Amino acid sequence: MRNFKIPHTFTIVFSIIIVCAVLTWIIPGGEFAREIITVDGTERNVVVANSFEQVDHQPQTWTIFTAFFKGFVRTANIIVFILMIGGAFWIMNSTKAIDVGILSFLRSTQKLQKYKLFQKIGVNNLVIILIMVMFSLFGAIFGMSEESIAFIIIFVPLAISMGYDSITGVLMCYVAAHVGFAGALLNPFTIGIAQGLSGLPPFSGIEYRFICWLVLTIIAITFTLVYCSRIKKKPERSPVYELDQYWRNREADMAEDSTDRKSTLSAWIVYGVISVIMLYCAIAMPFTEITIGNGIYNALLFPVVAAIFIMLGFIALRKSVYNFILTILLLTIIMLVVGVLGYQWYVMEIAALFFAMGFAAGFAYSLKFDESIRLFLEGCKDIMVAALVVGMAGGIIIILEDGKIIDTILYAVSQSMVNTGEEGAVGAMYLIQNLLNIIIPSGSAKAALTIPMMAEFSDIIGVSRQLTVLAFQFGDGFTNMITPTSGVLIGVLGVAKVPYAKWAKFILPFISGLIIIGFILLLIPLYIPFNGF
Repeated sequence: MRNFKIPHTFTIVFSIIIVCAVLTWIIPGGEFAREIITVDGTERNVVVANSFEQVDHQPQTWTIFTAFFKGFVRTANIIVFILMIGGAFWIMNSTKAIDVGILSFLRSTQKLQKYKLFQKIGVNNLVIILIMVMFSLFGAIFGMSEESIAFIIIFVPLAISMGYDSITGVLMCYVAAHVGFAGALLNPFTIGIAQGLSGLPPFSGIEYRFICWLVLTIIAITFTLVYCSRIKKKPERSPVYELDQYWRNREADMAEDSTDRKSTLSAWIVYGVISVIMLYCAIAMPFTEITIGNGIYNALLFPVVAAIFIMLGFIALRKSVYNFILTILLLTIIMLVVGVLGYQWYVMEIAALFFAMGFAAGFAYSLKFDESIRLFLEGCKDIMVAALVVGMAGGIIIILEDGKIIDTILYAVSQSMVNTGEEGAVGAMYLIQNLLNIIIPSGSAKAALTIPMMAEFSDIIGVSRQLTVLAFQFGDGFTNMITPTSGVLIGVLGVAKVPYAKWAKFILPFISGLIIIGFILLLIPLYIPFNGF
């Protein structure tokens, strides 16, 4: 066992593809009929209940090699997103602005240690708690998932600088966002679609879901703080201690170049161009319609954001070019939230936003355009392995679909719920959603596949449809943080340089605990009436 070497993530994923190909020879083929229905103004291709029919299965052979190509095509949006984010942040990292910002932030937080309250709580603990609550809310309200990839490049170096490891950085933003995603309050990608398919009032039952979100978020924060405490006392306990030498070397480099650098003409030009763009947006689109749950609100977002940038940008430029580049980063993050909430941005728009951020930061730092291009390509090269693994992971689903066995698996597990009683049926639905999430990590796709049947089944056994949606919600959220078929997880781990096998071993006890807590939370509404249930 001492000589055992953890396989590369690519090896693990390809092995899963082979296993799935073998299953296509064993499991009979089957299909449900589908129909197109409109949910909240969007057409969805959903399963027709009681329409399962056996069909000839399609055993997969040499297609295990074409699965990579097809998976690459299917997950192309995530792959390009990862490459553009990696390249953009490579340009920004070359300016040392983020490094200088982290050092400045840590110096500021250390000053709080002189106060007894902060000594008792711990400044680092407070920082971790605030960051995790923020990202959990992002996941719960607008379904942050793919967006968390971009933040890994910020929070992993921050975690290293605080004396922790890269896993801590992943816990702070990615895990926090996905715990919020699982305990969704207004997540349009899970709750919105599932309730629409179930015929429930949009975002009803939010009172109990808030309790669930609070419980899950507290558990995630507690788990993170306990882990951080262990790593702080003895860094060698970290599963990625040796691998984190990459990040520690970067931390050493940032300490060498932390002096202020005066703003140049290039930085003032970037400031002027962005200010003009923001002023144009403020005049052309003064009001932004934001949809949060059932509510639609008109807000003066662009005028407010433009005013904030013009003011902060001017102050930052007078201090140093580092401060101004950090202001560009802050504007990017704010625009991400505005775009997602107000204009339904997805990975294409977000990637373009960070792409522009990278080149704006490079020009502000007086880098020649050719130099920025070179740095961008180096960033793409650095993150290429993660992008390729995402494509390979997409091939798993391709094999199962081409083999005609996904619907067979779904039908078999749905039949297992018959005559199980309320508690047993809820547990079975919950188990099904968790297992299906391993092969279908997309929440919206899984909702279209399972909710129409589950909703009808819940009526038969006397379980509320709201509880069925909650079982789907938990089942979709928890296993996303460990399934190798999730392009977002593989992308996050690739950026953080954490091998999948080490991550899976580390996070499995936490996911197991969440699954148990989720089942308990599902049972409570069976005995205590809550609004919407």
